[in-house]
Amino acid sequence: MAEETKKIAEETTPEVVVSETPKPEPENVQDTPEKVADVPVIGESKVEDEKEKGDLVGESNSFKEESNKVDELPNPEQKALAEFKELIQQALNKHEFTSPPPPPSAKEQVSAPAPTEAPEAEPVTKPATESVPVEESGPVTEKTEEKLIPSEKKENPAPAESAPSPPSEEKVEEKVEAVEEIKETIVEVPAVVAVEEPPAKEGEEPKTEENPPPPPPEEVSIWGIPLLADERSDVILLKFLRARDFKVKEAFTMLKNVIAWRKEFKIDELLDEKELGQGLEKKVVYNHGVDKEGHPVCYNAFGEFQDKELYHNTFADKEKLTKFLRWRIQFMEKSIRNLDFSPDGICTFVQVIDLKNSPGLFFFKKELRQATNRALVLLQDNYPEFVAKQVFINVPWWYPAYYRMINATFTTRTKSKFVFAGPSRSAETLFKYIAPEQVPAQYGGLSKEGEQEFANAEPASEEIIKPASKHTIEFPVTEKCTLVWEARVTGWEVSYGAEFVPSAEGGYTILIEKSRKVGANESVISTSYKASEPGKVVIAFDNQTSKKKKLVYRSKNKLSDC
Repeated sequence: MAEETKKIAEETTPEVVVSETPKPEPENVQDTPEKVADVPVIGESKVEDEKEKGDLVGESNSFKEESNKVDELPNPEQKALAEFKELIQQALNKHEFTSPPPPPSAKEQVSAPAPTEAPEAEPVTKPATESVPVEESGPVTEKTEEKLIPSEKKENPAPAESAPSPPSEEKVEEKVEAVEEIKETIVEVPAVVAVEEPPAKEGEEPKTEENPPPPPPEEVSIWGIPLLADERSDVILLKFLRARDFKVKEAFTMLKNVIAWRKEFKIDELLDEKELGQGLEKKVVYNHGVDKEGHPVCYNAFGEFQDKELYHNTFADKEKLTKFLRWRIQFMEKSIRNLDFSPDGICTFVQVIDLKNSPGLFFFKKELRQATNRALVLLQDNYPEFVAKQVFINVPWWYPAYYRMINATFTTRTKSKFVFAGPSRSAETLFKYIAPEQVPAQYGGLSKEGEQEFANAEPASEEIIKPASKHTIEFPVTEKCTLVWEARVTGWEVSYGAEFVPSAEGGYTILIEKSRKVGANESVISTSYKASEPGKVVIAFDNQTSKKKKLVYRSKNKLSDC
């Protein structure tokens, strides 16, 4: 019989071990290989970026703005927009954008300790094993059996032939009942917390618990427009979708991150802050005119930081650097408020980045480099699809190497908007996208600050002066009046003169401006002539260089002076 008991003990022991082996199964062994598998994908994207670097000083004509009219979108994009709006509506209903996560309910708070109390059932079984040494003189077979049965049965030991099975079953049932009693006490705890309602009076119907009505959806606006208001909201949502290649979940995550960042950055308060950007306005970053398609043009001139006093006042310490970033974001927010978010409106900018006189600043001015990188990250992460074209002018020789360093931070869509031009082709490149009358005079255009004879809306003409040749422009004068004109040649280094030729036979030609050579640094020439008879004004340009030159000019008659 002892041998049979030993066999029973040996058979029961492996069952306990086997029952514990499934515990390590929840460990996800394949997580690490999946993460490592992403590395080659990143490597491939870098290789593609290297292929796209190619000619940095050039232009990209691959990008063209898409329509913001929903009915003109391709079907997949319409479906993505509808799905995006549905996710936003669900989030608004649940107050996911602005409200903190709801606190745990009363039931969750009371029942939370239950898992930690459950192991207390184990001490009920421990005395069975701890009391085994009581009968030191008992046979080995009985001690083996006692490891499988409670110790309470030892008071009336039975023969080895009949003892094993019945007491074991009874004690197991007692253990189960004890555990169930503990579980019942744990489960019944919430019943104590619940408030009992008084019994209903005679003739009254028992009251039924009514759930409080759900709170109304939260109202969230971005750039002054509610998320789900009208067509303007669709235009904004399309920006997020396009920034994430119409991957709805990624666009939704980006939107939630932007709203959270705006709350953390206190954008609404930032708009009312004053004394930000003193000395930087109309110097470092400023808006001026529009391009040929009506986009507002924003100019960024880093060369202004060669002024040591301006540099020190902007980047001397961490506090000033923070103010610079807040001013840059404030400038962006105010500029966005002037955009038109209707489906037919203009809701993007053209950015012009002037890199003139900036090599030393970027290489040796750590504060400027850090500030521009931080501003770039903030603008790229929180202002999707607000740039229609980004034109880099006066690009120095070292910039291609710097561009390779930051190239990986841009998406393919963003890089398709970049245009690069060296110093000799900056003005000509700007004229491709911006009319000369809208380009500031310091960048080769005709637009000047202050009161001028011409408004920016008055159009200018463009012509090419061939190398080693003379070029003339004629302005007819049909009556007595004052003729006003202004002209400019990119890179000048040409001779310029003007004269009046009367229409009457035998009339004398009148010299208005003697021919002179205009230097490269000279800006716009503005001249007027009061004619006393009909005729024409002829302006002449003599280009003796081996390069062609771009000529821009405009004129008008001032009848009020006649």
